[in-house]
Amino acid sequence: MNAGRPPYPHVHQISVSDGGVPKRPVFEVKVGKDGVEGDRQENLKFHGGPDRAVCLYSLELIERLQDEGHSIDAGLSGENLTIAGLEWDLVKPGIVLSIGPELQLEVTSYTSPCSKNASWFREGDFSRISQKKNPGWSRVYAKVLREGVARPGDAVSVES
Repeated sequence: MNAGRPPYPHVHQISVSDGGVPKRPVFEVKVGKDGVEGDRQENLKFHGGPDRAVCLYSLELIERLQDEGHSIDAGLSGENLTIAGLEWDLVKPGIVLSIGPELQLEVTSYTSPCSKNASWFREGDFSRISQKKNPGWSRVYAKVLREGVARPGDAVSVES
């Protein structure tokens, strides 16, 4: 656990964009059934919609990728919520995450990596975050079970 971080699983960063990647950090965001306020996706065939309303990724995996020499950072691969301190192996389709006092998400699927992520990876190997090629390294999509506001530092818990 890095100094300065809360000692519990939490939202490290919230990221949005006007389409595509990278997404840039914001202080807080409203999350509704249709997704994250102020965030837009370029290709709605593969991104967005109620079952792909929010994209999540692990800060610890990002840091391990950085250790491998990749230039990825929070928000760059298109995730809306970068989560720290959560055992990412637990994050799989069907689990429910509570975030802060209101927000509740259900993980619906692993997120297929997109070629637009190639620039963050050595030799353009964006398949490094492919669930099929590297199980456990994928971002995930979630649908919104209970709408709410998310802020950095909000506690994240896996519901049974």
